[in-house]
Amino acid sequence: MTARFPLARPRRLRTTAAMRRLVAETRVRPEELILPMFVKEGIDAPQEISSMPGVYQHTLDSLRKSAEEAVEAGVGGIMLFGVPAVKDERGSAADDPDGIVQVALRKLTADLGNAVVVMTDLCLDEYTSHGHCGVLTEGNEVDNDATLERYASIAVAQAEAGTDVVAPSGMMDGQVGAIRAALDGAGYTGVAILSYAAKYASAFYGPFRDAAECAPQFGDRSSYQQDPANAKEALREIELDLAEGADMVMVKPGLAYLDIVAKVAEAVTVPVSAYQVSGEYAMVEAAARNGWLDRERVIVEILTSYRRAGAGQILTYWATEAARLLR
Repeated sequence: MTARFPLARPRRLRTTAAMRRLVAETRVRPEELILPMFVKEGIDAPQEISSMPGVYQHTLDSLRKSAEEAVEAGVGGIMLFGVPAVKDERGSAADDPDGIVQVALRKLTADLGNAVVVMTDLCLDEYTSHGHCGVLTEGNEVDNDATLERYASIAVAQAEAGTDVVAPSGMMDGQVGAIRAALDGAGYTGVAILSYAAKYASAFYGPFRDAAECAPQFGDRSSYQQDPANAKEALREIELDLAEGADMVMVKPGLAYLDIVAKVAEAVTVPVSAYQVSGEYAMVEAAARNGWLDRERVIVEILTSYRRAGAGQILTYWATEAARLLR
């Protein structure tokens, strides 16, 4: 039992900024932030994404420059997404050794060495003409097991190009096991897997589909991404991915799913990441441009909520800016 008022005055520990810093329970550090980046084939200048002001589809040169800026700011990781010039039914550019992500990987790893963890999103939606995350059957359903073969091939291609971490995001059953077996079989036992283990079928992804040019041409992704109503299902997905060899797990989106982040963080002993997705970013930027909120304070407050919920790493489009703010 602690003292009560008037002996107990919690405000004593809030009197100054220095005091508040001293007793803060939760801190966000730059090295815990991961910057998602988009590189597009066939453009000669970076293109700002209209629904995500301040975020760009990069050329190889602008990608390298922005990555170096992120490292200088202290960002801990980069997550690379590719937008190929040509898409087809099976997403052939995803595992092409000369595909845009593989080319970008070779340049980034040569530039940055071990100064940052270079990660690659491993999926097919950016590469397929139909925009779905896998190979389709004749009836236009995503074929889970045929898709696993494609994921395995993509993982090896990314590993050969120099990625440190592959991050499967398609929510196919068995994806982590298939990828781990392929990586180990090709000799890439040191490449880690960050699984999008609890990825929800969310409306918060809208602006990302502009960035990655990956909106489904028909239907939606509800048959493979999780129902937003479910929490226990997320824990089951996490358990399955860990049993298949995931080194880290992710919850996506983050802000509307902080309860899931907290449940996962309490349940597992591996690092837990959360993705501050495009819709979250776009909402804050739009409100800030209208003068409705204090943008920098909101950025830090949201990131702090992720850490308070238990996320050890945060994927955020504000990573470079936030790292500078936090320092």
